[in-house]
Amino acid sequence: MAIGIFSAMLPIIPFHIALAVALALVLRVSKITALIGVFACNPFTFYLLYFFNYRVGAFILNLHENNRGFSSIMSMETSEWTMDTILRIAHAGWDIIAAFVVGGLIMGVVAAVPSYFIFLKLFNLVRDWRQKIKERRSGKKWNQ
Repeated sequence: MAIGIFSAMLPIIPFHIALAVALALVLRVSKITALIGVFACNPFTFYLLYFFNYRVGAFILNLHENNRGFSSIMSMETSEWTMDTILRIAHAGWDIIAAFVVGGLIMGVVAAVPSYFIFLKLFNLVRDWRQKIKERRSGKKWNQ
């Protein structure tokens, strides 16, 4: 799940799933769970995620306010995000792209590390619960 959440935070809209599956294959973990984690970035959340990615990256890279050309792009409505928008971001300059990537990497690590431990605990609880149910069912057969 953490792999999917990490890749969801990166500014690679069409390639989130491919990155999550590739990382899951390399690390030999559940590809399905990684895919589920990718949906942390969805049409309802990607605007905020990318906005914070950019802000964190711009802060880390110390971009001055007059270099922050992304404000005009972020002022668009979510429904206006198209390939044209991605091309405008690419043409806006390396500063903006670097801010996206740096911010996405930082936000990805910040989100993935705690999510790993949270979902590990959750999945262990589910596994234990399922094991108890299985034991109860097998015990009833012997008692009848």
